[in-house]
Amino acid sequence: MSEALRPMARQRLYEQVIERLREYVADAGLRAGDKLPAERELAQRLGVSRASIKQAIVVLEVQGLIEARHGGGTYLVRDTLEIEPVERLVERRRRLPDVLEAREALETKLAELAAERRTREDLDALEAALDYMREEVGAGGHGVEGDRRFHAAVTAAAHSSLLAEFMRSIADQVTESRTESLRQPGRPSRSLSQHTAIFDAICQGDPKKAAAAMRRHLRTVAKVRLLAWNPDDDTD
Repeated sequence: MSEALRPMARQRLYEQVIERLREYVADAGLRAGDKLPAERELAQRLGVSRASIKQAIVVLEVQGLIEARHGGGTYLVRDTLEIEPVERLVERRRRLPDVLEAREALETKLAELAAERRTREDLDALEAALDYMREEVGAGGHGVEGDRRFHAAVTAAAHSSLLAEFMRSIADQVTESRTESLRQPGRPSRSLSQHTAIFDAICQGDPKKAAAAMRRHLRTVAKVRLLAWNPDDDTD
């Protein structure tokens, strides 16, 4: 039997809300920084419960397309609400905990070894990565490339070919977790501060301090909205 005739998935109501919001933003010519109507108004105009509006807002927040300010409304972060398919979000949510667990196990050890084995060249590379991320964040960016460079420099400073190979084997998943984390509100500057603490411990040649600083950092990385999102929470 052809797979084309498999049962069709029912579109969740909040997905329909997202599509209507996407059309509204396009039709109204809204841009980054513009405010969306209040949840109560959206619920009334679309004829759905506020629960479905809230679920749609969470999905858009998870994707970094809007920012919900406590007591201040919801604002566009980009000029469009073109979203990643929800099913792809579901798949990423499913695998993210394993990726974060692997990162903590591997990178905590890498930081410890880096504090023991780093050379002057390694410290220069770490400092250059910090400077790069500082410039990115200072310019209003998420600091994704600077973050990548810093963690790569820690891996190199550990001088462990096998651990480096393990990191290369999950590079795509690490990139995904990095992007997910750094688009959380306030996260880029916090990550930069935590990177600085890791760097200081490696400079001091303190393995325990470096491992602890990396562990704290990666547990912050693990706090993302995506993991708190329930894709089946649609009460209408």
